[in-house]
Amino acid sequence: MKYEFYLEGLGCANCAAKMEKKIKELEGVNFASIDFVNKKLVIETENVDIVSKKAEEIIKGIESHVNMVSIKDEVEKEDKIDKGIIIKYLIGVVLFISMLFMKNGTSKLIFSLTSYVLIGGDIVYRAFKNILKGQVFDENFLMTVATFGAFLIGELPEAISVMLFYKIGETLQDMAVDKSRKSIKKLLSLKAECANLVKGEEILKVKPEELNLDDIILIKPGERVPVDGVIIDGRSSLDVAALTGESIPSYVEQGSYILSGSINLEGVLKVRVLKTYQNSTVKKILDLVENAASKKAKTENFITKFARYYTPAVVGLAFILAVIPPVLGFGDFKRWIYRALVFLVVSCPCALVISIPLSFFGGIGLASKRGILIKGSSFIEALCEIKAVVFDKTGTLTWGRFEVSEIVPLNGFSKEEVLKYAALLESFSNHPIAVSIVKEYKDIIDKTEVKDFKEISGCGVWGKIFDKEVAVGNSKLMRQLGINLEENINLTTVYVAVNGVLAGVIKVTDSIKSSAKEVIDNLKKQNIKTFILTGDNKASAYYVADKLGIDEYYFELLPQDKVEKFNVIKNSLDGKVAFVGDGINDAPVLKLSDVGIAMGALGQDAAIEAADVVITTDEIEKVYEAIKISKYTRKIVVQNIILALSIKVLVLILAAFGLSNMWEAVFADVGVALLAVINSRRIIK
Repeated sequence: MKYEFYLEGLGCANCAAKMEKKIKELEGVNFASIDFVNKKLVIETENVDIVSKKAEEIIKGIESHVNMVSIKDEVEKEDKIDKGIIIKYLIGVVLFISMLFMKNGTSKLIFSLTSYVLIGGDIVYRAFKNILKGQVFDENFLMTVATFGAFLIGELPEAISVMLFYKIGETLQDMAVDKSRKSIKKLLSLKAECANLVKGEEILKVKPEELNLDDIILIKPGERVPVDGVIIDGRSSLDVAALTGESIPSYVEQGSYILSGSINLEGVLKVRVLKTYQNSTVKKILDLVENAASKKAKTENFITKFARYYTPAVVGLAFILAVIPPVLGFGDFKRWIYRALVFLVVSCPCALVISIPLSFFGGIGLASKRGILIKGSSFIEALCEIKAVVFDKTGTLTWGRFEVSEIVPLNGFSKEEVLKYAALLESFSNHPIAVSIVKEYKDIIDKTEVKDFKEISGCGVWGKIFDKEVAVGNSKLMRQLGINLEENINLTTVYVAVNGVLAGVIKVTDSIKSSAKEVIDNLKKQNIKTFILTGDNKASAYYVADKLGIDEYYFELLPQDKVEKFNVIKNSLDGKVAFVGDGINDAPVLKLSDVGIAMGALGQDAAIEAADVVITTDEIEKVYEAIKISKYTRKIVVQNIILALSIKVLVLILAAFGLSNMWEAVFADVGVALLAVINSRRIIK
């Protein structure tokens, strides 16, 4: 089972990576992931009591001030700066400035040491604690060694100023990360704080989690819908932008099904609860987005591994720089030790370890605001590498809202007979075409008139009506019955056979989505190939493919045929392949694809489970928007990697030649981290 914990006080991304690595190595842990952005630890284990205790020991061993709290008990507090700490820093700064105007002597040394302890004492304390635990290569140790070294070679002002600017930069960095966290959470602020529960004549304020099935609640103007339900009284319009990205309010009235997370704009609504909070739409969305951080991108995993080797490597180079050149006679030790100290300051990889996951999570948050739920940063990367998109036709490229356009009776049957036979059988099916035929039949349907009903997957339905064998379905079903057909129609066609004789043809229309053509054109501009896989007939598949400019189309496919054909397409291409479907019978192909995209699947648990990306509406344009957001996110990630590495490498090279100082090294560390975090925030703006 999966268990979630909140890591209160977690502020070091590099430490989070170390914690994750050690927890993963624990016996009994099947999976572990730390989401630094949300300060959340996810552990999959069968022995939670034992594993959680060991995990807490690891966390305390690396960062003693971090508390591991069960997510159920989590009460996230505002991160406020302690006034006492500010006063301590101010006194340290005053002493530092005073020291600058003193001549060398005992007073200057006392002022220097006091200022250093006030400004960087906590860094030194944590460094020595970590040394006792065998943790040498952390930022506290590196800053302590660098500044102690500066003291020893007589660079008192520089030692203090470097520690001061490091602390200022670290504080600004923490503030920027915290602000980014809050901005992302604001994008996901879907949950209602409370619900108005009707109990007789009373109205009680309760938490959404306390509501039960069939409870009656009131939703007033301006309030969020706490759980999914049906309106039993009232009418209004709902703001569903946070769920679907749709800016136009949705009109609702008595009998309308409403989703949790939407906002009531006008009248008071009386609603009967149909889903508890744990099973509600808003809980599924929040869980899906928050758990996305556990599915890390290859870039994130690479940066985590890189960070483990980067710091020891730079420290090793610093030692070589401090010892070898002066031993070989290239100047005195003081000069080379100073250059080595610059190396130590630059050796922390925080800029990368913080900004990369923050960028990915920002992309996931932005997508969710647009009604696109991406299950992990790994799928953001996969969307960037898509070489082909395979579409289901009905309900994806077309609206899937069928209407009977024509009934053609044959072989002595009447229109009424053809429609009645079809409607009686199709009343047992929930397929969109079946629904349209039943809707066209205006009379009352008596299902008891149908005997031995069978649904033939991918073909149609069969049963006995008035002791006659009736089959309703596509051309494949008719061929199985030995009935020859001529297909010359550009419409979806339903055939009705009675006792092996073709009784008639029902033509059904389904309009192409107006934005579908633009989406296909945009994909082609990105050199992405497009395909259609459909169970419909050749003429109907050709009609849609021709109108939209689809590269290839395949028709009359049973569910298992779709899987086989998708495998053929996937194996024929060099790159990742996405599948886009409406979630109905598409689960096998969604799972098989590199990126499975389910459209309009907000209420379909199977589709949400199978898909990697869930689009909450029927808007096909969101497929291309998901790719755009992913590419923009990756662009920011690449910028941060180049920014951090290039500046660090530049400062290291300059330091080796004596052309950079410790102040510049501080900028290359916390300054670059701050810039990378600010750059990551561009995604969510």
